[in-house]
Amino acid sequence: MAEPRTRREQIVSAALDLLADAGPDGVTMRAVAARIGIKAPSLYKHFPDKDELETALIAEGFRQMAAVFTTAVEGSPDPLGSLATAYRRWATEHPHLYRLMTHKPLRRDLLPEGLEASAALPLVRAVGGNPDLARAAWALAHGLTSLELANRFPPDADIDAAWRTGIAALQAR
Repeated sequence: MAEPRTRREQIVSAALDLLADAGPDGVTMRAVAARIGIKAPSLYKHFPDKDELETALIAEGFRQMAAVFTTAVEGSPDPLGSLATAYRRWATEHPHLYRLMTHKPLRRDLLPEGLEASAALPLVRAVGGNPDLARAAWALAHGLTSLELANRFPPDADIDAAWRTGIAALQAR
C-alpha cells in the first residue's frame, strides 16, 4: 500500500500490518485503533463495522494482485505460467490476506466498482479472453494455493510439478 494520506488509509494500512503480523484474530477494532494511536470508537467514523474494514483490506489485496499480475504478464512469452507463478508467490507472501480474500463470501457490493474485474483482467487475457477458462485457471491456482498454505499435500508431494502439470493442461486446451 502506498504511504497512507487519509485517516481511512491509515486505518487500512494498520489493519493490513496487524493481519500480516497476527492473522485475522489480531485485526480487532481496538487493536487497529491502538496501532494508529486513536480510540476504537473513532474508527467507526470511517468504517461502520468490521465487515466494511475487512472489505477495505480485500480491496487493497485486489489492487496489489492487479499490479502484480499486470507486471507478470508484461512481455512474457508464457503469460499463463507467469501469472501462476505470480499468484502463488503473492498468496504465500500474504497468506492471511489471501485467505481473507478467498475463503468466505465476497461482499462485492462494498468493493469499488470494477476492482475485481481489473485484478482478473490479466488472467482473462492470458487465456485468450475466455472467461470460463479463466475461472478454471483461477480455480486450479486457488485450489493448489489453498492446499499448500494449509500444508495439506503429503510430505513427498512435488507441489511445483503439480503446478506445472495443471498449467500445461490448461495451455493444451
